[in-house]
Amino acid sequence: MARLGTGIGWRPEIADVVERMPGIDWVEAVAENLCPGHLPDSLLRLRERGVTVVPHGVSLGLGGAERPDAGRLAALAERVEALGSPLVTEHIAFVRAGGPLTASPLLEAGHLLPVPRTRDALDVLCENVRVAQDALPVPLAVENIAALVSWPDEEMTEGQFLYELADRTGVRLLIDVANLHTNHVNRGEDPAEALAELPLEAIAYVHVAGGFERDGVWHDSHAHPVPRPVLDILTDLASRVMPPGVLLERDENFPEGDELAGEVEAIRGAMEKGRAAGTARAAEQRRAAATARAADGAVGPRAARDGSGAGDAVRQRLGLAQAALLSALVAGTPVPEGFDRVRLGVQARALAGKRADVVARVAPELPVVLGAGYRPAFLAYAQQRPMTGGYRRDALDFVEHLMRNGRPRDADVRHELREWWLERSGPQPRSARPGARWARATRRVLLRR
Repeated sequence: MARLGTGIGWRPEIADVVERMPGIDWVEAVAENLCPGHLPDSLLRLRERGVTVVPHGVSLGLGGAERPDAGRLAALAERVEALGSPLVTEHIAFVRAGGPLTASPLLEAGHLLPVPRTRDALDVLCENVRVAQDALPVPLAVENIAALVSWPDEEMTEGQFLYELADRTGVRLLIDVANLHTNHVNRGEDPAEALAELPLEAIAYVHVAGGFERDGVWHDSHAHPVPRPVLDILTDLASRVMPPGVLLERDENFPEGDELAGEVEAIRGAMEKGRAAGTARAAEQRRAAATARAADGAVGPRAARDGSGAGDAVRQRLGLAQAALLSALVAGTPVPEGFDRVRLGVQARALAGKRADVVARVAPELPVVLGAGYRPAFLAYAQQRPMTGGYRRDALDFVEHLMRNGRPRDADVRHELREWWLERSGPQPRSARPGARWARATRRVLLRR
């Protein structure tokens, strides 16, 4: 695996800062936000300087019951080739559920949701990873995610689940130490135990990010400074193995460049601290291994598991379980048996809030037109209408929902919303259609009379 060094997540809002930041060896960009034929000038300049760019996917849903969509895989491969990347990454998560496999409506989460750590889910995930590996031109690495909820009746720890996944598929791992901290607070999982169970040699690189705690729940926000516990987990990891790369993620509330650079330096410091501790750890481990061999004899190689794929019945069982969970989160259906109702309520509110925030970013005119009424109106809509077609479709459906219900009451605001919706609801903007320029000119003449 290529040595990456120290990096930072590239985002348009901090593109200039990233370009000027010293000591940045590589960057990571959200794959779905890139158009291969029109890459941002900032990324092109970074590539010309020899800075590696890694595309980071968020929409494949490798942990879902369905096999990976061929179109999404082709789009991801196209971005890899456009960037000349040495690898590509995705998540161990499901992002949609329902559809033909379960004879139920297809629902989109708009978020990365946890996969149950069961044999069924592992079989499906392994087969999906193999499908993705075959379709991508470079090695794939998959990331552990943060979770607010736990599946009932899980059969493996996170470390065991990741070990078997890497063992059966040869996939690389992207370890997010901030997510290990999140799962420690929210699910009581020990980060040190997870690290001890991981196949460290499979690590491609490491994510580091910030978050915040509210009412005993840790939210992996990527919008706050990296806290000390996350840096401590990074130090522990670096004492066990020196990963090929480490990267700071920041998605919102971007600080000044000096503060970002300070966080990168703190990450380097945590890595160096771990490297120093690793020398002592390695010597201790060699002594312990020698003692164990003398007492018990050498341990043979680990037996490989059956690599057979997941059958349709296994996929359907997983699909039904995931659809029931997602429907409870976004459509208000009953909470599936075994789940924590309070925690699912927290997750449902977080999903609705994220949905409102993302729609506001992809359609920034709506908060301007609706003012302070935007957020309560959108959250009320979200309680009735699960997302089924992505955030841009969601924005159009939201405005259509308002218009059908005669909202808001202000006629001028309703007119603005109608014009906005008409401009964007067709196959091409009204302003770009034949005759639109003549119609606008005629309207201006009439208004002057």
